[in-house]
Amino acid sequence: MTSKVRKAVIPAAGLGTRFLPATKSQPKEMLTVVDRPAIQWVVEEAVAAGIDDVLIITSPTKKGVEDHFDRMAELESLLEAKGKIEVLHQLRRITDLATFHFTRQGAPLGLGHAVSMAARHVGDEPFVVLLPDEIMPDGGDTLRRMIEVTETTGESCVSLFEVEGEEISNYGCAGFSERDGDLVTIDRLVEKPAPDEAPSNLKVTGRYVFTSEIFDRLEHTEPGKGGEIQLTDAMAMLIGDPGMRGLVIKHAGYDAGQKLDWLRANIELSLDDPAGETAVAEMLAEIVRSRGLL
Repeated sequence: MTSKVRKAVIPAAGLGTRFLPATKSQPKEMLTVVDRPAIQWVVEEAVAAGIDDVLIITSPTKKGVEDHFDRMAELESLLEAKGKIEVLHQLRRITDLATFHFTRQGAPLGLGHAVSMAARHVGDEPFVVLLPDEIMPDGGDTLRRMIEVTETTGESCVSLFEVEGEEISNYGCAGFSERDGDLVTIDRLVEKPAPDEAPSNLKVTGRYVFTSEIFDRLEHTEPGKGGEIQLTDAMAMLIGDPGMRGLVIKHAGYDAGQKLDWLRANIELSLDDPAGETAVAEMLAEIVRSRGLL
């Protein structure tokens, strides 16, 4: 049995070009999904899964991410003076979610490079990596299960989702040698394969639980296109030693870095809130009716 998983790494140094011009001066991770920034959804997921230590990899343009998880004494004093105690408690809760650490990726050298920057902080413990674009609103259930797999087997674990037809060519794909229910033993990783060459229909999604061996593999990963170090290349080196598992999930969550999926996340997560479900449903019905779409 391996060590307990206590730490999470969130690579948040990307430029967010898919959401320009909205992300010209605002980090893409701070785009609002319903009532909070996307990255807060991701942090809350990690905390719900038992994580109490969060390292966020940022860049020189991402100070807003750091500020969001920090205390703001002047604002808190103003809210207290105005008697807005509930809002004050909401702000303080954000800071108290976990112990936060930040480090900056000075140049865009790839996801693998960003993860490698966590080596000193993580040490020789297993840890979680969560991509901040991808929101998994399941109360930490998926991540909790993945952590259990790694703590039991001593192997890294990635989340996988079944796609249909040619869609697999847009994603990293995992082949497997064995399957037991929703758990597979990964024997191959292929980045964006042609549909007729894909080893399975399982795409890799944005949740990973790594053993510390990933750092050694990243050190030995050659830069690829654009000088970037690809995380998938390092992951492939883990397959044979010490091994890698995949958890096949039923809901891939939302890619908040894609405009249409970001909009879907706002709508569906609003409908999941009992306090606003009826009002949102009525609003949507009215929009559809007024445009003659029904």
